[in-house]
Amino acid sequence: MATPLPLRSFMYWAYQYKRTWRASLTTTFLNPVLFLAAMGVGLGSLVNKHGQSHLGGVKYLTFLAPGLLAASAMQTASTESTFPVMGAIKWIRTYHAMLATPLRVFDVLVGHLAWMAVRLVVVSTTFLIVMVAFGATRSWEVVLAVPAAVLTGMAFAAPLAAFAATQDNETFFPAIFRFLVIPMFLFSGTFFPVSQLPAGLRPVAYVTPLWHGVDLCRKLALGQATVGGSLFHVAYLLALVTAGVMAGLFTYRRRLVS
Repeated sequence: MATPLPLRSFMYWAYQYKRTWRASLTTTFLNPVLFLAAMGVGLGSLVNKHGQSHLGGVKYLTFLAPGLLAASAMQTASTESTFPVMGAIKWIRTYHAMLATPLRVFDVLVGHLAWMAVRLVVVSTTFLIVMVAFGATRSWEVVLAVPAAVLTGMAFAAPLAAFAATQDNETFFPAIFRFLVIPMFLFSGTFFPVSQLPAGLRPVAYVTPLWHGVDLCRKLALGQATVGGSLFHVAYLLALVTAGVMAGLFTYRRRLVS
């Protein structure tokens, strides 16, 4: 049986990862350990002394951990969908080599996005294991936070990959991290409830993809998820993924074929 064409693109990225998986797996494990130890346990000991009413009555570690799970997916996706995409177009020209075979633009894009999703599964699963080790979960539903975090990451990966395909250099990438990724990391509910923001900024936070991912992961981790609320978050994030894939098909084709 012939290998599906998108899978051939995926297999290239998986083969590439064989050379770097040890280093990346170390950071994948250490990052949640250090974040939860420093922020959840260290800073959390101070937050817990001043009451937990604004956190829904849970310890700060329990509140923080699922938010960081979603945020780590966002950060991983943003990294995987910017410089590697530009490298595949301009520096290493991997995409061009793929298109010299029977692979089409669709296969190249979908295969790479599928690899990004696998990377998100690894990062999110590792983060969940660390969360459990820290005792930062309250419900078995937390296992569903892994696909929720992956979906959150893909809501960033697909649009950013489409954007990266339009760029001739990496000038805009640091700006994306500085003015989009980091502000969302800080102000989309990861570290404190969005209700604590000034009234004028709350609507902005509520429309960010990260807030939807954070709220979904947190509700699942705390056992507070509802069907309606979860479907709303999933639909919002899926819409961004779909829009990103459609935009990516256009920008990839324009850059690589035209």
